[in-house]
Amino acid sequence: MDTTAAFDALVCTDCGADHDPAATARRCPDCGGALSAEYDYDAVDLSRGTLSGRRFDGVARYGDLLPLARDALVTMNEGTTPLVPCPAVAEEIGVGEVYVKDEGANPTGTTADRGLALAVAAARAHGAEKVALPTTGDAGQSAAAYAARAGIESEAFVPTRSTFVTKAMTNVHGGEMSVVEGRYPDAVSAFESAMADEPDWHSLAPFDSPYRHEGAKTLLYEVVEQLDWDVPDAVVHPTAHGLGVVGSHRAAADLEALGLTEEAPALHVAQPETCAPIVAADDAGDDDVEPWEQPDTLIGALEVTEPAGGALALDAIRETSGWAIGVSDDDALESAVTFAAEGVEMSATGGVGAAAAHELAEGGQLGDDDTVVLVNPVAGTKENDVLRSHLMRKGI
Repeated sequence: MDTTAAFDALVCTDCGADHDPAATARRCPDCGGALSAEYDYDAVDLSRGTLSGRRFDGVARYGDLLPLARDALVTMNEGTTPLVPCPAVAEEIGVGEVYVKDEGANPTGTTADRGLALAVAAARAHGAEKVALPTTGDAGQSAAAYAARAGIESEAFVPTRSTFVTKAMTNVHGGEMSVVEGRYPDAVSAFESAMADEPDWHSLAPFDSPYRHEGAKTLLYEVVEQLDWDVPDAVVHPTAHGLGVVGSHRAAADLEALGLTEEAPALHVAQPETCAPIVAADDAGDDDVEPWEQPDTLIGALEVTEPAGGALALDAIRETSGWAIGVSDDDALESAVTFAAEGVEMSATGGVGAAAAHELAEGGQLGDDDTVVLVNPVAGTKENDVLRSHLMRKGI
């Protein structure tokens, strides 16, 4: 693998064992735990000045703090998404400033592009001819796009409730797709059965590949730069498996270790209250999540009953003094459409984070001078059906 000078090893987040990235493509071979990249920060020559002189070319901008060399990435200039100020919403919520980090501006309209740019590149470096993953939908489209660019095949296992546009665009990008009757856990089961029969396939399942959460961390790098190196008081992540919040946690640690910042933002997790395993685990004081027995939410992208990164997400929350908040579907949808008055095409998924910000402000977890960043993980146009249905129910 063509790696960066500072990338030391892959370290197991469970047992702490070190592994050679050239020989390890998936989880820890010793215990099955998720792997995380470790860096020699002394080998990183990165400053605010050097970054200011670089062009914005997607996640490659932060190549010094990524495992793969810039010219080894499979990139479509993902990242460098807008950070949109929303003063009317800030006034309504009762905080100093609100910004939306609009990940819908990524190449396939989802924040998953950040991680899959790295994960597909790593798969190619390992000699993969086909990548596969279970997904609620958006990551399947993203994987198909990046695999096509890398010249390899892809297959997504999606539940029947996945949106039409993600299923259609997965095929448009040339990806194969297995539509599985039922919900996301059924898609996971089908994926695992297929992987057992196809040992040459390369898994891109969340936290199976250590590179997806490494790509996700570039979001917080950008936010801090876009705020002229002022660290926001809070970042609210709508959360399924935990890739986004875990990535932001890693990013905050990187920035502090390099002396680029002096503190981390409070990292908050937002989930639909009818499928909120991380919220339940945090409320109970548990170190890991228990499977959610009966999911029932209109926000299909977040209907993940057993988050693969649940324990790591809990660490991110607790180590940054964050909170895990569950919100109703109605509040999430209403929050999403409210942002239209600011010109922001917030998705239903993003609305979960926006509704959680209201709850956090009302509960006193956000102050009246705080700067709050809401992550919109997916383009509103990809979830137009559920947003339109919400308006129709209101008689609009």
